[in-house]
Amino acid sequence: MKRMAVAALMLALPFAAFAQQWKVDFAHSALTFTGTYQGERFEGRFKRFDAKIDYDPAQLASAKFDVTIDIASVDTANAERDQALPGKDFFDIAQFPRAHFVTTRFRKAANGEVVASGTLSLRGVAQPVTLAVKFSQAGNGATLDVDTTLKRLDFGIGSGDWADTSMIGNDVAVHGHLTLTR
Repeated sequence: MKRMAVAALMLALPFAAFAQQWKVDFAHSALTFTGTYQGERFEGRFKRFDAKIDYDPAQLASAKFDVTIDIASVDTANAERDQALPGKDFFDIAQFPRAHFVTTRFRKAANGEVVASGTLSLRGVAQPVTLAVKFSQAGNGATLDVDTTLKRLDFGIGSGDWADTSMIGNDVAVHGHLTLTR
């Protein structure tokens, strides 16, 4: 009897539910952010990042996002700002060239939306981050949109005079839009 139970379990393992692995189409994907400088809104993006996405909305327990961002690829379409951001007062890319986000769990919120919890390591600081997740699948493709708001000072971004939140807002809205294929 015990052997039959073990055999049945072994046969069922290949059919266990796992999240779908997706490939990111980087040509049609973006990682963007919005901040404020002297009360004026500005937008930026990271041109280079890598993302490993395992996701199935029906299998949240096995879902995982693992994203590495090349901080030197930051682009805000403002030459002066783009020269300052890699420096020690901001991202300090000489010492911290990458940021890394990895999920720790997914759950459905009371309103039915999916929320991903994880850890963002940026500029040598690891902080918990929560993402609002929107996933839409069509055939062999899908889109994944994630949103969060970070506090830049929690990661030490903007030191000295730049720590003044009346000059540079502390809240930074982050949006990821990924086009995925199986």
